[in-house]
Amino acid sequence: MPQYLSPGVYVEEVESGSKPIEGVGTAVAAFVGLAQMGPVNQPTLVTNWTQFTGTFGAFMEGSYLAHSVYAYFQNGGGACYVVRIGGNGENGKPTARAALTSGTKQGLEAYRVSAIEAGAGGDDLSLEVRDVKENGDDDGGAGKAGTAFTLVVKKGGKQVETFENVTTDKRAKTAVVTTVNETSEFIRIEEIGKGSLTDLRPSAGTISLSGGTAVAPAPRLAPDDYVGDPSDRTGFGGLEAIEDVTMVCAPDVMAAYQQGGLDLDGVKAVQLGIIAHCELMGDRMAILDPPPGLNAQQVKEWRVDVAGYDSKFAALYWPWIKVFDPATGTNQFVPPSGAMAGIWGRSDDTRGVHKAPANEVVRGVLDLELNITKSEHDQLNPDGINCIRAFPGRGIRVWGARTLSSDPSWRYINVRRLFNYLEKSILGGTQWVVFEPNDMDLWGRIRRTINSFLTRTWRDGALFGAAPEEAFFVKCDAETNPPDVIDAGQVVCLIGVSPVKPAEFVVFKLSQFSAGNAVEE
Repeated sequence: MPQYLSPGVYVEEVESGSKPIEGVGTAVAAFVGLAQMGPVNQPTLVTNWTQFTGTFGAFMEGSYLAHSVYAYFQNGGGACYVVRIGGNGENGKPTARAALTSGTKQGLEAYRVSAIEAGAGGDDLSLEVRDVKENGDDDGGAGKAGTAFTLVVKKGGKQVETFENVTTDKRAKTAVVTTVNETSEFIRIEEIGKGSLTDLRPSAGTISLSGGTAVAPAPRLAPDDYVGDPSDRTGFGGLEAIEDVTMVCAPDVMAAYQQGGLDLDGVKAVQLGIIAHCELMGDRMAILDPPPGLNAQQVKEWRVDVAGYDSKFAALYWPWIKVFDPATGTNQFVPPSGAMAGIWGRSDDTRGVHKAPANEVVRGVLDLELNITKSEHDQLNPDGINCIRAFPGRGIRVWGARTLSSDPSWRYINVRRLFNYLEKSILGGTQWVVFEPNDMDLWGRIRRTINSFLTRTWRDGALFGAAPEEAFFVKCDAETNPPDVIDAGQVVCLIGVSPVKPAEFVVFKLSQFSAGNAVEE
């Protein structure tokens, strides 16, 4: 407390009774798949299509990642994170490579050099190793145990990068592996040889990278490559460190399935991994793709008998959509998850997260893999299969908004996503409460803060009720915080909300009445 020792006027700043809660973002997608180039197993923020192509390359055969990201932006999506897996040529487009052999130990391959750009572009690179002088020695670089050399990168015969006086000593500031991998825009280098520092020093001369124009191998990625490891920040595991993500898609699971890299059990293992990741994080949902070429009966069997998923954090869309493929110059069917993620973002921006992302036009779609009938749709909707349908004069639209949960309370996508939004917003907006004196004043401040936030949410149309009292309640008092709870260092606040549900079935009841007779309202 300040001390007042002499007469005068004093001005103090005091905390207000409550602090506002800001709503968090609800439409940030994450895509995991195969790309031409770019960082491997490193979630990278992408905000537009140009940025994606500059970092990961454009459309390519054997991958649906680029198609999905393009459809995401085309359908109204904003920012997204991209995780590239299967680098070093395992992504359907080979990487040009070359080996640097030892200058002192015959037959020893000291380093492997790989082009960052996959495909034919890597074949245009060459490397020149030059001897250097160290500490005034004239022995061609034999000083300091002969560990230093200069590496020159050339593209099309033109010198583009030079790394002078790099060394084989990994402890040095100019270690070749660290220096090249941190700064080069064209190559990556890996130490593969075993020997002394002198033995690892490559021989002088020029070599060319090759292999980028080889026949592209089919992806042979195991389910673990997609699921990854949180400690190593690989696959989906790398997304645990990204708090902004609210949607997760893995369209290239189906690319690997089509090319024989995964069987149906492998597909199920990967999708179960996505669901487990979303349930563990509790603030994001998985958008799943079914296998290609299924009719209505087959996709129902896949959903119920084969996959059998039951999760309020996942949604499934069917059938596949036809789009133009610039990589082949033809039209092809692609998984719908990328376009659906974009529609979720578009619906959030225009209406809010409480609006079911359905009855929305799917932009950029030429046709559907299968046009279903209403009777077929009647069999699929109860099982949580969200159908994409073509309506004459109304375009191709999303015609379903259900999760894969068997719990009726979490049947609809918008209800689950609304709770994700509320939980994350309240969590982020009440961090000031930690270590505050746990008394009635604090309880009142908490109530006012959350009441104000939920009132704004109700006014936006996200909660059901004619007045705020009917839409939600907030209880934080002596009843929820008895002495034993206070002694445990806890403050407990009960919050109840009534979310709006979508009008999935609109029923008009018509009847006849005789003209002239009174009709009772």
